[in-house]
Amino acid sequence: MLHDVARQLRLESDRRARAHDMTRAQWVILVCLERRPGLTQKALAEILEVDPITVARLIDRLEDRGMVERRGDPADRRVWRLHLLPPATPVLRDIHAEREDLRRLLVDGVDTHTLATINAGLSRMKANLMAEPRGRTLERSALEQDVA
Repeated sequence: MLHDVARQLRLESDRRARAHDMTRAQWVILVCLERRPGLTQKALAEILEVDPITVARLIDRLEDRGMVERRGDPADRRVWRLHLLPPATPVLRDIHAEREDLRRLLVDGVDTHTLATINAGLSRMKANLMAEPRGRTLERSALEQDVA
């Protein structure tokens, strides 16, 4: 169910981004740069969980639209720092409005207590997964197979 909800949310986000002649990935980049100006392309690729070349192409498109610029890093000339430009401001306003509308749509008819329970449960699940060393999971899985 979690996968289905996330998939539907991505599809709806894609549809809304296309209505603004953009992609969801471009929207995510703009929001990331709004929150953390000066990110490197490499750091952004890690956040988005994509290859650096994918980010480079997305940044190229945003740069062509005058929304993002690459600036050299004074400490390392091999690194590009990414910064928003003024034309990104109205787009970010649209993104925030669309995200709020999506949030309202998503939680429509779900009471506050249920939302709090869902949030607490998902937070616990995330913490469990983040705390579990990957090697230990593989070892335990192998042991469970031996026992079975």
